[in-house]
Amino acid sequence: MRSATSEGTRRVQAILGNTFHVLEFEQSTHSSAGAAAAVGCDLARIAKSMLFRTADGQPVLVVASGANRVDEKKVTALVGRKIVRADLDFVQRHTGFTVGGVPPIGHVTVPVTFLDQDLERYTTIWAAAGSPNAVFELSPADLARLTAAAFTAVAK
Repeated sequence: MRSATSEGTRRVQAILGNTFHVLEFEQSTHSSAGAAAAVGCDLARIAKSMLFRTADGQPVLVVASGANRVDEKKVTALVGRKIVRADLDFVQRHTGFTVGGVPPIGHVTVPVTFLDQDLERYTTIWAAAGSPNAVFELSPADLARLTAAAFTAVAK
């Protein structure tokens, strides 16, 4: 484990400032399971960033507990328009990050964002930090503040 060294992780660390510490690992944190194994926490404490898009191309970010599946019907109701999973190109273009390392902050295009209410159960959670082998720890309140988003029911 080391401090931020890659371009994406340095960018996330700059946005976060000194309040949070981006950690890079030798092993992959690309999946929720991989991230949980790397930091030694329960899968549910991983705040996974999932990007969707509306028909007119608006990015919609759902930050969900790693243990949950996102209910696209619930998110569609919240957005007021149908959503679909974003493809790799859309994710890269609108976030500026690769899949598996998309943080909840610092996106090229600011998305409409929803936070999984199940994340509020924990004192601290872990989110991706700009590369498929980097994460940072924060509280659910920090996540809400950093994303300017609210916690809501998004899980199946």
